[in-house]
Amino acid sequence: MARKSELRELLRLAPGEPVELAAHDTAATPGAPGGKQASLADAARTGKKLARLQERLWAAGTAGDRRRVLLVLQGMDTSGKGGTVKHVIGHLDPSGCRIHAFKAPTAQELRHDFLWRVRRELPGPGEIGIFDRSHYEDVLVARVRHLVPPAVIGSRYGLIDDFERGLAEDGVTVIKCFLHLSFEEQRRRLLRRLDRPDKRWKFSPADIDERALWPAYQEAYELALERCSAPYAPWYLVPADHKWYRDWAVGRLLLEHLRELDPRYPPAGFDVAECRERLLRET
Repeated sequence: MARKSELRELLRLAPGEPVELAAHDTAATPGAPGGKQASLADAARTGKKLARLQERLWAAGTAGDRRRVLLVLQGMDTSGKGGTVKHVIGHLDPSGCRIHAFKAPTAQELRHDFLWRVRRELPGPGEIGIFDRSHYEDVLVARVRHLVPPAVIGSRYGLIDDFERGLAEDGVTVIKCFLHLSFEEQRRRLLRRLDRPDKRWKFSPADIDERALWPAYQEAYELALERCSAPYAPWYLVPADHKWYRDWAVGRLLLEHLRELDPRYPPAGFDVAECRERLLRET
């Protein structure tokens, strides 16, 4: 078992190198502290550490520290983007988080360039931003569904790279996680949604139609992961067949990045002793 501090190295895709998703085991658990129960226990401890670091980041942001974090979650339907938000981000103070789930572009959004709606949802100083889907939909769905000409898709990879470089230069730590799910596991999860009345609201018959496009989506992801991975905005491939591992891994990645940022509480901008004395003199 690898040391926890090595998880980024275990899951990071090498920038610029070809990606073959079929070569990555969707049921693997690299770096996990053990099986399901050990990982759930460790994830709970990680959640407490995340909460403390997030408070420090938020406090630092109120005093002029412009640093912030953007967690990007991408993956096929049922890979667990929403579940990751619930189980990982659920440990954090909502006031310091900015969560946005990107859907199909609205008529207003289509009147602007594809990054316009993304810029509007970026985290502010001290915040942790979470994207459930993201600007990558415009080189994934748009490519598979032939929504724009191939030349436009080709130009977007460079625009995304420039955009993410700019974020990094402006103090944004970008953490991009691809939740790698198998075709068979997706089918099992869709069947569970049909079998449970409380989950059917998540299901659409169109989900079955989308499965016919699985090979095209895998190819689109491979291209995006290869062409838009850089040292300042790497991709992490997170095996997602085991929900407990997915949640543990994303939480651990977030923790490692926050520890590296090492945000600090700002010093008091007033005389602490004098204020304490005033309170003690009250009658």
